[in-house]
Amino acid sequence: MSFFAILIALLLEQARPVAHDNPVHGALRGWARLVRRNLDAGQSAHGWGAWSLAVGVPALVAGLVYWALWQFSTVLAFAWMVGVLYVTLGFRQFSHHFSEIRQAMDSGDERLAREKLAQWLRVDAVTLPRTELLRQVIEHSVLSAHRHVFGVLVAFVVFWVLGLGPAGAVFYRMAEYLSRNWRARADGTPSLALQHAAVRAWEWVDHLPARVTALGFAVVGNFEEAVASWRGEAARYAPGSDGVVLAATSGALNVRLIPAPAALAEGQVLLDDLDSGLRPEPQLAHLGSVVGLVWRSVVLWMLLLALLTLARLLG
Repeated sequence: MSFFAILIALLLEQARPVAHDNPVHGALRGWARLVRRNLDAGQSAHGWGAWSLAVGVPALVAGLVYWALWQFSTVLAFAWMVGVLYVTLGFRQFSHHFSEIRQAMDSGDERLAREKLAQWLRVDAVTLPRTELLRQVIEHSVLSAHRHVFGVLVAFVVFWVLGLGPAGAVFYRMAEYLSRNWRARADGTPSLALQHAAVRAWEWVDHLPARVTALGFAVVGNFEEAVASWRGEAARYAPGSDGVVLAATSGALNVRLIPAPAALAEGQVLLDDLDSGLRPEPQLAHLGSVVGLVWRSVVLWMLLLALLTLARLLG
């Protein structure tokens, strides 16, 4: 059942993408704000309590509704699972940013590409050189694919195996959202305790999914380089699990995702190249390679899930 639910949700999301201002996401954002305003008292226990409620209640509701519907009709329970996956899983929640930037780069309009990148990341990208622009697009596209697709898939499957229906998809997406949203603001909120709880909890939640994503990229890309980069260079790319995903991507695509330092002297090997295997700087063609890497990884995990589903049915 899980394989078909994921497949249908992905197809629906491709045909009719979920709008950014949809009522479901709006309700979840409102719930997170309500919890923060009422429970953020500045103490560590309050921070963890607020995070547990903000993440746990929506996930619990998703699981309980699934079980309640299951008692009446497996069709209704299946439809609910597809619906939950539809609003939590999918490429179209971020891929339009990547597509717009790629189209601008293909047409030679780097100014427009920088504007689109700035809108996506909410940063100043006017002075970014071409290589750094491509590097930023690759990094954020891969991380978005992980957080919106592969990470959700892993969490969903783990919770589903435990008999909790689609609760895992909601749990993962809420944890990811809070890790971004519960950060310091100009008005001094949220408290440091709440920020710490959100970031620390996200490290735990994303530990396994990030490594599953990295493994998938290694299998469908350059396996030896991806694994070597993942094991030896992850901390240099980004803190936590993001570094694992980016390091594996760099090796799988054979592209440098760490800015090259200035050469020590003419003809001297860059110190950074000793670890990165003399990988080339990002080029426009690498954007197409990213798309291929992500979709091959999707096919890989869907085939594996299909085989597991078939084995379960036959067993």
